[in-house]
Amino acid sequence: MIAALAVSAVVLQMSCVAGLLGLAILAIALSRSKSATAVIYGATLAICLAALAGSLTWLLGGAAKATELILPIGLPWLGAHFRLDALAAFFLIVVNLGGAAASLYGLGYGHHEPTPYRVLPFFPAFLAGMNLVVLADDAFSYLLCWEFMSLASWALVMAHHREAGNAKAGYVYLVMASFGTLTLLLAFGLLAGAAGDYGFAAIRNAPHSPYVAALVLILMLLGAGSKAGLVPLHVWLPLAHPAAPSHVSALMSGVMTKVAIYGFIRVVFDLLGQPSWPASVIVLFLGSITAVMGILYAMMEKDLKRLLAYSTIENVGIIFVSLGLALAFQANGLKLAAALAFTAALFHVLNHSFFKSLLFFGAGAVLMSTGERDMDKLGGLIHRMPFTSFVVLVGCVAISALPPFNGFVSEWLMFQAVLQSPELPQWALKIMVPAVGAMLALAAALAAACFVKAFGVTFLGRPRSPAAETAGEVDRYSLSAMFILAALCLLAGILPGPVMDALSPVAVEILGGRLPVQAHVPWLTIVPISESRGSYNGLLVMVFITISASLAVYFIHRFASHALRRGPAWGCGFTDPTPLAQYSGASFAQPIRRVFGTMVFHARDHVDMPAPGDTRPARLRIELHDLVWEGMYQPLAGAVGFAADRLNRLQFLTIRRYLSLVFATLVTLLLVLAIWS
Repeated sequence: MIAALAVSAVVLQMSCVAGLLGLAILAIALSRSKSATAVIYGATLAICLAALAGSLTWLLGGAAKATELILPIGLPWLGAHFRLDALAAFFLIVVNLGGAAASLYGLGYGHHEPTPYRVLPFFPAFLAGMNLVVLADDAFSYLLCWEFMSLASWALVMAHHREAGNAKAGYVYLVMASFGTLTLLLAFGLLAGAAGDYGFAAIRNAPHSPYVAALVLILMLLGAGSKAGLVPLHVWLPLAHPAAPSHVSALMSGVMTKVAIYGFIRVVFDLLGQPSWPASVIVLFLGSITAVMGILYAMMEKDLKRLLAYSTIENVGIIFVSLGLALAFQANGLKLAAALAFTAALFHVLNHSFFKSLLFFGAGAVLMSTGERDMDKLGGLIHRMPFTSFVVLVGCVAISALPPFNGFVSEWLMFQAVLQSPELPQWALKIMVPAVGAMLALAAALAAACFVKAFGVTFLGRPRSPAAETAGEVDRYSLSAMFILAALCLLAGILPGPVMDALSPVAVEILGGRLPVQAHVPWLTIVPISESRGSYNGLLVMVFITISASLAVYFIHRFASHALRRGPAWGCGFTDPTPLAQYSGASFAQPIRRVFGTMVFHARDHVDMPAPGDTRPARLRIELHDLVWEGMYQPLAGAVGFAADRLNRLQFLTIRRYLSLVFATLVTLLLVLAIWS
């Protein structure tokens, strides 16, 4: 009976994928129809909900034995293998929950899309590609589905290709995606070995030498890390996310980066077998650098969607830090600590998909209403878009890791894992893990400051432009999607125990250990290790905050003056009543820029102060540099362009020179073969 249910579960998932691919074809047929937006997004919503229900039921129902489905396509001697296990079920929940929310949001947002025929066919195809990547159980199918996912998302990035900068974003994204696929191809080639066993079951059971394992780890960090946004492979995120439609940006940031993390977990934790502790050092180092650099980049931004894209880099770094901790504990046989770090990583994967999708939806709502992404041209939207302002505030609090919302719980679990580092026997890890914990604390503090800036400059104060003055609330579909995600952020924060218990089958499957059952702890408290090590009760924290805030409001209204007093908004010491005298994004970030800017961004302030008697205005110009782009990618692009210009001459050779070139190449290859043999 259980086996039959498992088979039906994987068949259901593949049927949903087939339905999404069918919708992509239907969208082409309906491309010019007025009803296309409602039909495609409505059907995509229904399919994603069916896939979500199937994977959620499978995971919560005890996570039956993993079952595979073999289709007669792919490599002739292998076929296409698709498999549903606990890890795949969890990431299918992330994918299809994000897809359902984006589809609901698209029912309203899609009517504002100027070129829907460029988006509708690729939206369900993108979701189908992500589902297939998670279900794939052989290297060929995995790479084929990975490339399909990348190309579908590239087409969505290029949907508004005529807008300034979008063509460059699509080009950079395509190059980075191709690079990632190449490194994954090499990684799977090493895993398959000389026997060429590309099935994941064969790879999982085969022995791998330490040298192969180290090389595969590096290749996976390059391949999966480039798609996830690890520094210095992050350059496509701040370009592609703003270029794509907002609900697609939510999928790319909140979901697709998690599919990349799934690929890393599947190979490094599952297929490679028992890890070695030096591998964890590399992952911890890259994760901590990514977390701090990502939020520093976000702090400097004034484009709302670029800020959210850089924030995604920070959260990806946090997840990789937790995965690095899990590798370190697993390598040393500390099963409980490894399960804690691994559960924290998966919990943050889920949480980030909630609040980052919510924030991209909020940015899309602002863009729909005002046509602006520049925060310095917004302001005062809390009076014109009160519902959007409320849910965006929830997202900002959640991503800032403040209780009682979900971001706090997963980051608290990560710090609990950091506190287990004295149990590690290696002195390198004993020293490194607390340093990484300090960098995580710095990233958390900067994230809170960043989203105070994002919400305050965008929604508070006075409007800085006519577009902000005339803004209005968005449609009910968009609001419904945002309110659902805001509610999930709260529920996961005040009831984290059921989420942790639901993640236990994944930890058991991958690590062979799990956290204690949280359902047995009274009062909905979570105790990840033991009560002496730490415990948390989100519901009590929420009750305390609610009562404290209510009492403060009561005493203020009861004992303060009842007179209504109005005065001008504070102008930062200036008496000029213009809204431009308010804090801007750049002025808010100035203290952070002064501390970190010289080292991280080579920041310089250029002041043009006119001489006495000169009536022209004084000007302050801030110069920032992306050192990764300028130091790594620009020289590489220049070298490729230089080589392409030189090689371009080959197409203008005569037939005699072509034949001579072919002959010389043949002789050279024969000499190499003779020397090699």
